[in-house]
Amino acid sequence: MTTNVQSSQSKSHHSLYEEDYYQWLLATVKQLQNSDYSEVDWENLLEELESLAKAQKRELKSRLIILIEHLLKLADWENEREYNARGWKNTIIEQRRQIQLLLEDSPSLQAILADLFDSCYARAKQDTSYKTGLAIDLFPQDPPFNFEQALNFDYFYHHD
Repeated sequence: MTTNVQSSQSKSHHSLYEEDYYQWLLATVKQLQNSDYSEVDWENLLEELESLAKAQKRELKSRLIILIEHLLKLADWENEREYNARGWKNTIIEQRRQIQLLLEDSPSLQAILADLFDSCYARAKQDTSYKTGLAIDLFPQDPPFNFEQALNFDYFYHHD
């Protein structure tokens, strides 16, 4: 009998999750606030929490790639520097700010920053090459700056 009740509850939770996500969120919050744990749609809640963690990491990577891309442009795209340096610097400042805010909200992301940096550099180097038409081997194989420098508001690069 309990199995049928649990199965019915699970089906009800699952359909609310699929039919009205916002309502499902509100219901889940209320169930947790009321300690009504037997009513919580645990399967979808755990999936959503895992998805949130992945989204935080993905946002950090995306912002780091954009930051590195603009640092590379500022350093290596000499033909366009005079016309675009201010915009690149503005993007650098904005990405640094957004990364800083992300790290303030989720300090544990700081621990994975060093691990992400090399792969983000490789992707940023490739993206910069595609977007600028510059040969990829124009850019250093290894990053000419570390992640602390990339995130440092006082560090723009030696081509100011």
